[in-house]
Amino acid sequence: MLKHLAAAATFAAIFAAPAQAQNYPSRTITMVVPFAAGGPTDTVSRLVAESMSKDLGQQIIIENVGGAGGTLGAGRVAKADPDGYTLLLHHIGMATSAVLYRKLPYDTLNAFEYVGLVTEVPMTLVARANFEPTDLKSLIAYAKANKDQVTYANAGIGAASHLCGMLFMSKIETPLTTVPYKGTGPAMTDLVGGQVDVMCDQTTNTTNQIKSGKIKAYATTSKERLAALPDVPTAAEAGLPGFEVGIWHGVYAPKGTSSEIVQKLSASLQKALKDPAVVKRFADLGTTPSSDAEATPEGLKTKLTSEIDRWSPVIKAAGVYAD
Repeated sequence: MLKHLAAAATFAAIFAAPAQAQNYPSRTITMVVPFAAGGPTDTVSRLVAESMSKDLGQQIIIENVGGAGGTLGAGRVAKADPDGYTLLLHHIGMATSAVLYRKLPYDTLNAFEYVGLVTEVPMTLVARANFEPTDLKSLIAYAKANKDQVTYANAGIGAASHLCGMLFMSKIETPLTTVPYKGTGPAMTDLVGGQVDVMCDQTTNTTNQIKSGKIKAYATTSKERLAALPDVPTAAEAGLPGFEVGIWHGVYAPKGTSSEIVQKLSASLQKALKDPAVVKRFADLGTTPSSDAEATPEGLKTKLTSEIDRWSPVIKAAGVYAD
């Protein structure tokens, strides 16, 4: 009898996953964004979640779990049930945290299933509207002469703004006084309010503020000028070659999520990235959706692995680590 019961259990387990995937999703999905509301990753996630919700027939709600450079939110998803109802939308910090943090509550490469890349966003070097320097060359000169007084805002260790700032300070060989926040949203609020001087952040968070004149822009980190910001030079044009960095975003699920569910989510993501409303909004924010080949489990895994390899020597050389 025990043998028959074991066989029946095995038989049921074999067919349970396909049945679950076939009925998926049957309820609300939570997409964890490991940063504060109002930041660039939050903006990207809400655009994608809204479009995917329409395709999947169930709402995807955003849960902001900020702190520790995105590792708190990522850790929550790593421990979630692998049933497809808890997802993670994270940016380049997924790769850099693997080097920045001495101890992580998850294994970066092996704790998740990969759904696909969403977009790669260029950065902009910006400052409060009344900051004295008028262009990138004068900013660099001013920073060198007043390094102890110039404040640089970021969203915490491992955040995109932190990485971009670390690269900028390395390029100009001048450390600035950093002011960490729990997210780029509150950091931008203080930059607009004049409480801090400089920040490097994604176009999804800076474009509208630049266009409205609430902050000033010195350069983009892209190879070419952006259609959304045609008057802002690239860093190379403005006199700082080699200062190129893009902040990519990807969607993940907990390890053990069935391949059928992952593939359904990946297909939905690809549809969302072709949604005219998403494409237009991304363009307004200075970015473009990932291609079908990139918005796949294979595309995201390849990107994550290569980015860990790329940033490891940069972070190790800077000697910046977190517990």
